[in-house]
Amino acid sequence: MAVDVVDLKAFYGTPLGVVARRLVGRAIERLWGDIERQRILGIGYATPYLTPFRTRMERTLAFMPAMQGVVNWPSRGVSSSALVDPTMQPLEDASMDRVLVVHALETSEAPEELLSEVWRILTPGGRMIVVAPNRRGLWARMDTTPFGQGLPYSRSQLTSLMRRTLFSPENWGEALYVPPLQRKLFLRAAVAWERAGARLSLPFAGVHVIEAAKQLHRPVTVRPVRASQRLSPVLLPSPGPPVPTGRSICRTASNACGPDHPT
Repeated sequence: MAVDVVDLKAFYGTPLGVVARRLVGRAIERLWGDIERQRILGIGYATPYLTPFRTRMERTLAFMPAMQGVVNWPSRGVSSSALVDPTMQPLEDASMDRVLVVHALETSEAPEELLSEVWRILTPGGRMIVVAPNRRGLWARMDTTPFGQGLPYSRSQLTSLMRRTLFSPENWGEALYVPPLQRKLFLRAAVAWERAGARLSLPFAGVHVIEAAKQLHRPVTVRPVRASQRLSPVLLPSPGPPVPTGRSICRTASNACGPDHPT
């Protein structure tokens, strides 16, 4: 079940939410920090992470799932947010250069359909970043934050899901090693937690941050032919009427029959 947009907005207004936005935002910035003048779309509740890109992008959109709800974004000027069905995006094929998926995959009832729709709207060579809860992390085990809702993923599960939907994972990152507690002691040491976790490659990060590229060619599945589907021999009709056999053969042109044939 999707998290209500009111709860999402409230979380990012708390001290823990501010820390989460900063740490996850750094992981996204490391992957996309040099892009500009492109078309970028956020799916789910991605607005906290889209804001730094907005001023240097050609177009920035924020689509929020219907079950979640929508908020006006940005708070000033023309709104760039909309309420949509994530599996039926109101965009043309190959219309976006980048897609950022946050607070969407883990709560989606049809994750494969969601990513397939992302594949459709991405341009050739387009890239996607997925932020998903790590099933081995503390954040997925505590429902006091939005990252503790829905279905968390392991690295192998995300890899399999992306390959099934024609994406090639290329860059992997993790974030949120700090425990999800609203305590000043942990919040002040959040950066130190991140550095230690990344340096030691600890397995309990709160979220995966994966960049994947769109595969341009769909694989062709070769199915074996069943026995019932094999071709059977075709029987062609005879070129003429059958020739009579036996002793009842007409012997004259006047159709007179021999003595063996009763008249």
